[in-house]
Amino acid sequence: MIDTFLRSVLPAAAPCPHRRTFITAESLVAIGGVVGAAQLVTGTVAPPVTDLAPLGLTSWVLPGVWLAATVAVPSATAAWLAWRRAPLAPTAVLAASGLLALELGVQIPFVGPSVLQAVFGAVAVGLGGLAVHARRTGW
Repeated sequence: MIDTFLRSVLPAAAPCPHRRTFITAESLVAIGGVVGAAQLVTGTVAPPVTDLAPLGLTSWVLPGVWLAATVAVPSATAAWLAWRRAPLAPTAVLAASGLLALELGVQIPFVGPSVLQAVFGAVAVGLGGLAVHARRTGW
């Protein structure tokens, strides 16, 4: 079992399609997730707390933690795995893209749609497509 785990996180010997794109894009998404989570937790540039009334929340701390857990951590992990050329990198990118899309889907009903969400949605779809391609072409 440990041998299987090590093979999944150790560098691959074969070429890794889209590796630089994964490292760059996932790093930027992770940074955006950290900054967004920090803004929500500290109340800086946060939407009105009244937007959270349907959830019974009185602050943006829990949504900030949710943002960090669903965007920053998975994207940083995917970037790190791609940097390491780990065999799990395309799967991690696909998972991070799915979680980013989930985050956007959860956030839109509460804060409304915005251009930023459209950009991040396009990034999620694009990275997800590249991850599928990387898996099929032999990462």
